Amino acid sequence: MAEKVLIVKYGEIAMRGNNRYIFINRLISAIRRNIDPLGNYYVVRDPGRLIVEDRGGELDYDLLVPRIEPIFGLVAVCPGVRLADMTLETILEESYHHMMELYGDTEVSFKVNTRRANQGFTMPSMEVNAEVGGYLLERMPNLKVDVHKPDVVLNIEIRNSVYLHSKVVKTYGGLPYGSSGKGVSLLSGGIDSPVATWMMAKRGVEVEGVYFHSPPYTSEWAKEKVIDLAKRIADFTGEFRLYVVPFTELQLYLLDNVAHDKLTIHLKRAMMRAGEMIAKKDDAMALITGESVGQVASQTMQGIYAINAVCEMPVLRPLAGMDKQEIVNLAQKIGTFEISARPYEDCCTVFVAKHPVTKPRLSFIEKSERRLTELDRLLEEAVQKAEIIEL
Repeated sequence: MAEKVLIVKYGEIAMRGNNRYIFINRLISAIRRNIDPLGNYYVVRDPGRLIVEDRGGELDYDLLVPRIEPIFGLVAVCPGVRLADMTLETILEESYHHMMELYGDTEVSFKVNTRRANQGFTMPSMEVNAEVGGYLLERMPNLKVDVHKPDVVLNIEIRNSVYLHSKVVKTYGGLPYGSSGKGVSLLSGGIDSPVATWMMAKRGVEVEGVYFHSPPYTSEWAKEKVIDLAKRIADFTGEFRLYVVPFTELQLYLLDNVAHDKLTIHLKRAMMRAGEMIAKKDDAMALITGESVGQVASQTMQGIYAINAVCEMPVLRPLAGMDKQEIVNLAQKIGTFEISARPYEDCCTVFVAKHPVTKPRLSFIEKSERRLTELDRLLEEAVQKAEIIEL
């Protein structure tokens, strides 16, 4: 008799030496957090993977796979079965039941791939492949063998138990969330910054967001769009803290006191300073932005240099080498694109200069800022008044 299980595989973590146990424990915690509300499940370690089992009933693939799939650090989730014993007869019978249940009379090509980690099982892997393949061909005329490009690979893993699976749900990889420290992302309603935030979360960074809100120049719909983007990121991270920083007074001050062609540079430097103030308060170690080199006027190398110079902590730019279509493709893949495409503008869009400088000189920018006697006060007040939204 076979018991339904989920075989959860991880990749990069296996190369982490003794530290991999810390990463694996984080994975187990993330899986339990996502599936515990759904039933009485438990997660067991098996070399190179984790096995999700049901304590009392029959495991529901359709219910559990979508809850496990978004967890960073995993490379695949495989709906499968564990066999009650390790005899060849049981393997043959359960392989047939497995293939019949999933493929029935559908015409598909297949091959059998056996991996024998348990040397106590004396039959070589190639012989198991031949025996199982022949057994299936005799009983399922809808099957045909294709060892090069099969529609279906029946995987037989002979370990401490025997596992069968033929469906592989590929996941996002990366590192377990929160295993790489904390960063604060400058999150807007555009396409780029949510993707950048997601990419750093995928690398194990615990992410928080800072959104700069400028009513009445930006609407509540713009704010709601950013909140919805944060909620989508939380689908992957399990939680998300969003700071909504009121920036109207500071932006109007800059508009009245700096050269218009350099307004965007000054504004982004102010945003960086505000983000860093929040990051230090929350013990974060880096800022995260959605900048891509050369994409807009402020993202030239000279612009990035002038903006970055105001920061003390590292600024991570995971999209720096990507073009717009690559970013759009990833936004569509992770489910943020349609939210970002809503027609509500953020404060950067509303206050953009008609002819922004593309090669700002840092010395000129700093000299201009030294005359902004109210800037420090306005920054501190804006951060103090920030609304904190826990998602």
